[in-house]
Order: sequence, then C-alpha cells, then structure tokens
Amino acid sequence: MKKTQILLTNDDGIQSPGLWAAAEALSALGYVTVAAPREQSSGMGRSLPGTSDGIIQPETLVVHGQAWTVYAVGGSPAQAVLHAILEIMPEPPDLVVSGINYGENIGTGVTVSGTVGAAMEAAALGYRALAASLQTDREYHLSYSREVDFSVAAHFTARFARMLLEKEFPLDVQLLKLEIPSNATTETPWEIARLTRQRYYEALKPNRSSWDVAATVDYREAMRLDGEPEDTDAFVMRQKRRVAVTPLSLDLTSRLELPALEKFMRE
Repeated sequence: MKKTQILLTNDDGIQSPGLWAAAEALSALGYVTVAAPREQSSGMGRSLPGTSDGIIQPETLVVHGQAWTVYAVGGSPAQAVLHAILEIMPEPPDLVVSGINYGENIGTGVTVSGTVGAAMEAAALGYRALAASLQTDREYHLSYSREVDFSVAAHFTARFARMLLEKEFPLDVQLLKLEIPSNATTETPWEIARLTRQRYYEALKPNRSSWDVAATVDYREAMRLDGEPEDTDAFVMRQKRRVAVTPLSLDLTSRLELPALEKFMRE
C-alpha cells in the first residue's frame, strides 16, 4: 500500500521549533518531507523573488532522538514548495502543510504571511494545503525561542491534516488556515471563521534621522474587537479563545452579482 506523502514547510526557516513540532505530529499520518527556507522568511507572502539562489542543502537534524534528513532551500516559502515538488520529492505530495508559525496570521494579513503564502502556492498547483499558526507575543515572531510550547498547535495541525487527507472538500475550499490561541489545550473547541476585514497588524513609521540611514517598517498588533463580527478569525481566536479554522480560496473576485456591478458601473 502506498504511504501517504506529506510536504512540510514554513516561513520561519529550517531551524524553527514550530516546524519540528509539526513534523513529529504529522509523521503519524505518513512520510514527511521537510523543505523550508534556509533563512528566516516571514512576511514574504507568496513571492517568488528572482534574487533567490535556489540552492538546496540536505541537512540532518535530530528531533527527540530521531534523525531527519531535511532540505534547506535558498528561497522564499513558496519557492521552497516549488523546489520540493519539482526536485526533491520522488513523487507528488498528498498534502502540503505550512507551519507552525510563531504568531497568528489573521484577516487581511494573509497575503503578507509567508506561512499562508506557501500553502497558497501548493493550492495553486492543485494540492491539498494547510497553514497553521500559533498565537504568540510579538517578541517571539522572528525568534526560535524554546519558551513557546507548540505541542497543542501540533495536535491541531495533525488533526486537520488528517481531515484534509480523508475528506473531499468543496471545490472553492483550496486551503485551510488554522489559528491556535496561545492558551489552547487539546480539548479546545474549533470553529469555522471568515477573515476579518480589519488590518490585524499596524505598520509603524521608521525611526531615523534621514532617509539615507537604514531602517525598516516595523509593526504592532492593532486589532479592535469592539463591533467585530463574532464569526471572524480574529473574534473566534481572540475573544472566544477557540481554534479558528478559515477556508480560503485563491479566487479573489468579490463575492457579488457581477452583472449588477457592471450595470452600476456603466450607468
């Protein structure tokens, strides 16, 4: 019997503990190939930079006493998916999983997220895809901190990975996005949620004396729950403290009657 093939990637990089928590949990479902960016690649969305070198470096990592051959890819999360499918894996994956991310990926920020971007790239290729993120404090977002416990997030990642492998989802559900609250347990309920229309993270003006001084645009969490609909990923995770499961489609067309819009525009 053919063994289930799972491709696992992330945007935090090949050394991330979140990646390895997911790898261990997913190994109960099939053979896991790990291919992830060589370096921290958060915020790269689904980008395919022409400046990436595409070098693939096999490495051996020991996780809880088990040796894994993994692949560090010189490129974005989406490029790691492409290199894995086109060059590394001997056969196509049955499922592509991205995560587990340090920090939530909520609302309009999904197109910024490298975690979600990698899953989108897999979905665009026709593969079942899952993006998983764990709510953490801002200070941990670009870290490899061992203070963050990914065990519960790994439980839910494997749970929904199994669901994607066993069920035939509707055509317009091209990937699932998971947001796991920081205080979740394995008994925490999950709930289907849509994307909030709010911008979850607010961009901050660089603090510098002149434009020729190197600086980057930073961010801070700026979500406001007052008046927020109760069925959004933000409300479900932040207020209800449940695992928010959002079905995503790559069809970004506005959900309205197109003939009516055309009539309105031509009047």
